Amino acid sequence: MFLATIDIGDEHTMTSVTLNQVSVEFPVFSASSRSLRAALTGHLGGRLTRQKNNLVSVRALHELTLTLEQGDRVGLVGPNGAGKTTLLRVIAGVYPPVRGSVAVQGRVVAFTDLTLGMDLEAPGWDNIVYRGVQLGLTFREARELAPSIAEFTELNEYLDVPVRTYSQGMLLRLAFAISTAIHPDVLVMDEIIGAGDPQFAVRAAARMNELMQRSKILIMASHASDILQSYCNKALWLEHGQMRAFGPIGEVLQMYAQARREANPARV
Repeated sequence: MFLATIDIGDEHTMTSVTLNQVSVEFPVFSASSRSLRAALTGHLGGRLTRQKNNLVSVRALHELTLTLEQGDRVGLVGPNGAGKTTLLRVIAGVYPPVRGSVAVQGRVVAFTDLTLGMDLEAPGWDNIVYRGVQLGLTFREARELAPSIAEFTELNEYLDVPVRTYSQGMLLRLAFAISTAIHPDVLVMDEIIGAGDPQFAVRAAARMNELMQRSKILIMASHASDILQSYCNKALWLEHGQMRAFGPIGEVLQMYAQARREANPARV
């Protein structure tokens, strides 16, 4: 059995993220070939396990225990398939654990699935409200924020038409503007996200930096150690869904780099 709670709280509530023995597995249906199973494993992260009914599943996180407190800015490191994105989605409430518990005190904004829950048949204005409510706003709050979000997107009359008519760049711009209009207690990111054309990207980067600075807890996955060192004070090293190390950013990055050199001496 698992327990997952997200408490929005108020300005006086101390923000925290607590994972206790969290495990996440994804069943693999109709995986009749080893190549398909291997592909799914690489995509979802973790290792293959076999359950009692002979159903194959991918173990993405295994008995992960972690406590983050206000002021923690954590960089996630590990090879592809280590479970980094899965962990971010667990904290964001997208993936429920199959075992263990997750408790989050504070409002979470996740930059892992920006367009999640958007209605492609609805116009941009409606999606501003829909997506805002999904991110924890009331309908009133979402409607009050809508004009400033619309102004930031610079989509103008396109906000009156269904978003299925948008280009990918326009859709990402709308989703980015909605997500960054909400001030999070816990900010979850899978790499630094850019949005739109070069001119818009400059504004987006400034808004993203402000959001990261204002968040009380930041959890960021990235393969760029310089980016992690710029924004984070701690690092969590994952391998096959399990914690290898957690501590000061410099120490963990050094341990991870050394392990990679030992595993791939020819690339040094």
